[in-house]
Amino acid sequence: MLRHLVQNAKFRLILLSFLMLFVELALIRWLGSNIVYLSYFSNFVLLGSFLGIGVGFLRGTSKSDLFPWAATSLGALIIFVSCYPVEIDRSGTQLIYFGGYPSGLPIWATLPIVFALVAVIMASIAQGVARTFALFEPLEAYRLDIIGSLTGIAVFSLLSFSSAPPLLWGLVVCGVMLLLYGRSVRLLQLVALAGVIIVLGHESFEPGNYWSPYYKISILNAAPGLKELNVNGIPHQVIESIARRKATEPVYFYPYQRLRGNPLRNVLIIGAGNGGDVAIALANGAKHVDAVEIDPRIYQVAGAMNPNRPYDDPRVTVHINDGRAFLQQARTRYDLILFALPDSLILVAGQSSLRLESYLFTLEAMKSARAHLTPNGSFGMYNFYREDWLIDRLAGTLQTTYGHAPCLDSFGRYGRFALLMVSRQAGALNCPTMWSATAGATSDVVDDDHPFVYLQHRSIPTMYLITIAAILIASFGLIRGVAGPFTQMRGYVDLFFMGAAFLLLETKNVVQFALLFGTTWFVNALVFFGILLSVYLAIEVARRVRVTRPGVLYIALFATLALAFAVPQQDLLALNVPLRFCLAAGLAFMPVFLANLVFAERFRDVGSSTSAFAANLLGAMVGGILEYSSLIVGYHALLIIIALLYGCAFLFGRKQLVGAQDAQPAQTDGKTAAAYAIS
Repeated sequence: MLRHLVQNAKFRLILLSFLMLFVELALIRWLGSNIVYLSYFSNFVLLGSFLGIGVGFLRGTSKSDLFPWAATSLGALIIFVSCYPVEIDRSGTQLIYFGGYPSGLPIWATLPIVFALVAVIMASIAQGVARTFALFEPLEAYRLDIIGSLTGIAVFSLLSFSSAPPLLWGLVVCGVMLLLYGRSVRLLQLVALAGVIIVLGHESFEPGNYWSPYYKISILNAAPGLKELNVNGIPHQVIESIARRKATEPVYFYPYQRLRGNPLRNVLIIGAGNGGDVAIALANGAKHVDAVEIDPRIYQVAGAMNPNRPYDDPRVTVHINDGRAFLQQARTRYDLILFALPDSLILVAGQSSLRLESYLFTLEAMKSARAHLTPNGSFGMYNFYREDWLIDRLAGTLQTTYGHAPCLDSFGRYGRFALLMVSRQAGALNCPTMWSATAGATSDVVDDDHPFVYLQHRSIPTMYLITIAAILIASFGLIRGVAGPFTQMRGYVDLFFMGAAFLLLETKNVVQFALLFGTTWFVNALVFFGILLSVYLAIEVARRVRVTRPGVLYIALFATLALAFAVPQQDLLALNVPLRFCLAAGLAFMPVFLANLVFAERFRDVGSSTSAFAANLLGAMVGGILEYSSLIVGYHALLIIIALLYGCAFLFGRKQLVGAQDAQPAQTDGKTAAAYAIS
C-alpha cells in the first residue's frame, strides 16, 4: 500500500520536498557539530545547498537522473567528516573564537570538499523534486512543496525537542530515500545508506556522547574527581567539587570576596551550566538562586554529574531559557547577578552571524540587568578573554551603564581569566583594582542593533571575505557550466533581486525574534515555521485570486517594510509577551506574505521557468552573502537594503507585471529559491 502511495505524484512531491528540507537542516546541524569551522560559517552549508538545489532544478529535464546518486554522495560526506573532524583555529585578532587548535585537514581542504559534497547531495535530491514538480500546474506544485517543507521542519523540530541523536536523523533520511527508490534501489545505494547508519550509530552511542538542540556534548574523565565537558569538540566546562575548584581555581570565589555586607537573599546566575557556579553561590551563603541555562541537556546530564548536586538543593530554581529573555521577563530583584562564562560557541541560525549569547552583552542587556538589582545589589561577569580590547569593551559598557568604572581582576596571559564587577552604589565593593582603558585599545560599546561583541571593528573579517569569494566563484562557475550563457536569464533580473531580498528578509526576522523572545532553538524553529506558513498562505491566495494590478502588491510590501523600520525594537521589548508576539509576528510575516504574492504573480507567467529559477537562486545566494553587511551597518539597516532590492525588482520587472495583467497562467517546471531560504 505504501509503495502505491509513493507512486502517487502528489504524495511523492510532498515526500521529496520533505526529504530536501530535512536533509538540509540535518546537514547544517550535524556538520557544525563535527567541523567547528561550520559552527561559525553555518551559512556556508546553506549556500552550498542553494547551489545544489539550483543545479538540480536546472537539470530537471535532463535525461541523466541525479537522484540515485543522493544516497552515495550523502554516504561519502558522512564518512569523510567522520574521518576528518575539525576544531577551529584561535589565531587572529579580528574576530574572537572560543575554540581549540585545528585538527584533521586544513581549512582550505576541508571547506571546499564539504561545500562540493553538500552541493552534490542537494542537486541529486532537487532534480528528483524538479521532475515531479513539473507534472503539476506551477502554484499547485509550489503548494505541495511547501506542505512537504512544513512537515520537514516540524519533524526536525520534534527530534530537537527530544534531544534525539543523529542516528534518528539518519534513519529518517535513509528510510525516506529507500521508500522513494523503491524497487529500483541499487547495491551501491544500500551500501552507502548502511554506511550512514553505521557512522551515525557509532557517534550516537559512543560512551559519554549526548545531543542537545544546540550541541554534540561529550563528557570525558580528565583526572580523578574531574570531568571535562566538551561541546562540538571544544572544551567548554569542567565538572568538579567545590573543594577541588577552590584549591585549583580560587578565582571563581572572588565575586563573593568583592562583596561588602551583601545579604545574598536572591542571586541570579546566567550560564549556570553543570551547576558549579550555583554550588559556589550556595556555599557562600546565597539564600535563593535562580539558575538560568539555555541548554536542557547540559543541565540534565552534566548537572546530575556534579558531585555537589546543586540543582537538588531546595534553594535553587532552574530556568531553561535564554539569559536575555529571562531578564526581560523576570520581576525579581537580585542582590547579585552573575554572567558565568556564557559563551555559546555556536550561531543562532544557518544564515545569520548572531551567536546564542550575542544579545547578552549589549548596552541594553546591561541596563536590563541593572534594573533587576536591589539598591545595594552588585553585578559580575567573568570569562577567559583573549584580548584587552574585549575586556575594555565590556568594562566600558558597565561604566556607561552604572556611571562609574567596574572592578577588574585579571589573571594569566593567553586565554586569561577576567572578572568585572560593579555595584549600583559606587564604593560598595572591596575593589583592589579599578578598571582603566588600555592605551590605544578600541572599546566601543555594542548595542542590540549591532550585537557583535567579539568583532573588534565594524568590518567584515578577512576569513569571511575569502569564504565569500570562494562561494561566488564556485557558484557562478557551476551554474554557468550547467545552464549555459547567463544571457538567457537577462529577462529575469527582477527575480534575481526578489531572491536576494527574500533571504535577507528572512534573516532579519530570525534575529529580531531572537532579541524579542530569546535565542533558543524553539524560537528559531517557530520563526522558520511562521515564514513557511506565510509562504503557504500566499500561495493559497494566489491560486484563488488573480491580481490584475500587481504593482499594488509592491506598494503594500514597501508599506509593511516601512512600518517595520519605523517601529523601534525597544518599544516591542517593553510590551507584555502575548502582545509583543502578536505585533512582532505581524511586522515580520506580513512582508513575507506580500513578497510571496508578488513572486507568485510574476513567476506563473515566465517563459522559461528554468532560467527564471536560476536567476532567483543566484539572487538568494547573493542575499545570503549580503547578510554579512550587518557586521558593518547592523541589523536594522537590513530593512533598507531589502527595500532597495525589492525596488530594483519592481523596476526591472515592471514591463512583465504590466504585460501579465491579462495573461493566462503558463505551464512551467521551475520554482523559487525562496522556498528553501527557510532553513
